[in-house]
Amino acid sequence: MKNWISLLTVLFCATIFAQQTTFKFDFGGKRVEKDFISITSTSKFDKKLGYGFMDISGLKSVDNGGNALTGDFIISEKPFYFSVAIPEGNYNITLNLGDSKGSSETTVRVENRRLMLNDIKTKKGEIVQKQITVYVKDSIIRNQDGTQIGIVKLKPRERKYLHWDNLLTIEFNDKAPKVCSIIIQPNKTAKTIYLTGDSTVVDAQYEPWASWGQMLPYFFVPNEVVIANYAESGETLKAFEDRHRIDKIWNKIKSGDYLFIQFGHNDQKAGNSTKSGYRKRLKEWILKAKELGATPVLVTSMNRRVFDENNKIVNTLDDFPDAMREIAKEENVDLIDLNTLSKTLFEAMGPEKAKKAFVHYPANSYPNQPTVLADDTHFNTYGAFELAKCVVKSIVDQNLPLKKYISTNYKNFNPNKPDKIEDFHWPESVFMESLKPDGN
Repeated sequence: MKNWISLLTVLFCATIFAQQTTFKFDFGGKRVEKDFISITSTSKFDKKLGYGFMDISGLKSVDNGGNALTGDFIISEKPFYFSVAIPEGNYNITLNLGDSKGSSETTVRVENRRLMLNDIKTKKGEIVQKQITVYVKDSIIRNQDGTQIGIVKLKPRERKYLHWDNLLTIEFNDKAPKVCSIIIQPNKTAKTIYLTGDSTVVDAQYEPWASWGQMLPYFFVPNEVVIANYAESGETLKAFEDRHRIDKIWNKIKSGDYLFIQFGHNDQKAGNSTKSGYRKRLKEWILKAKELGATPVLVTSMNRRVFDENNKIVNTLDDFPDAMREIAKEENVDLIDLNTLSKTLFEAMGPEKAKKAFVHYPANSYPNQPTVLADDTHFNTYGAFELAKCVVKSIVDQNLPLKKYISTNYKNFNPNKPDKIEDFHWPESVFMESLKPDGN
């Protein structure tokens, strides 16, 4: 849907708005709050303006009168996406949601389906103000004076992703999403958690695929912490270096930030072992993060859905989880043992119910999907959400410093008692693809 905006166009917009980092948008009808930019149902993305909706079909402006800012709103019967050309950085986004004469129900995600607000309901006449904090990135590695000194080598598939396009894109979804206004302001103080890893961590753009990394922002207090997900499908520690992804992080990370490291699935490929550079690179990354004043956190790779005859999870990751555990002790760094937590989680589900957490779907469940999807490595949104809870549980249970930034969205989670999939709320986005991510 977003391919109509060429990369050159977006780069052009980004250049124009390179100095503009604060925006105030009034969504709805013709009445506009002072100092706000008017956004109506016909405000399609304009490369000269640098903002607008990706697709205006189905959008409706509603004006109930009264307050110019909260008396009107934009609504649609399908998910709608608002984009702004904005420089790389951390941003606080303040949203007014609701209807002065009716009720509403809104889920908010950003970029590649990164979960921020889930199922925000307002009663008739109620307007609520919510804040989210978002990391916006580009692929350029810059000097302190802003000059380019390198670039992340993106895969062809990545060039379609919403998180590399030099735009901030906000997705409004759910049964009755009603948006009154958006204010975007830079956040210069939030601690940034940089995520590195593979397809089990990446911000996946397409339904039904998902990862724990894109669910993690939902569980942290906005304004205080922001998630910067640099993970990509198919990556190993070495590939992450070769494509300069880690160089980009070294260029951005600052004292007080965090570096989460989860690799194993792809490092395990034929010819690789924990002795063929894996341990050496992990230790080098840990040392570099510490030198820069950041806190490295190791995350063991979660298990695949492989059970034995006794319905116990089979280790298919060789000695990679053990190698990471050993290095955490050797280097005195924190460890989130997602490998152990996922074993508990999947065994509690059992072989059949665990399919509900992975990408297992009958043929024709999604567009252009003529065959069955049966993937025992990659997760759907429910599985990704459960794994994100495992990550947060480990932070809380170990009383790690990040614990104080965990939001009230996290309730005590027991992987021995997984959430019922029937209770999981995830209105699907418009982006769907049956093509399996890189890696296994």
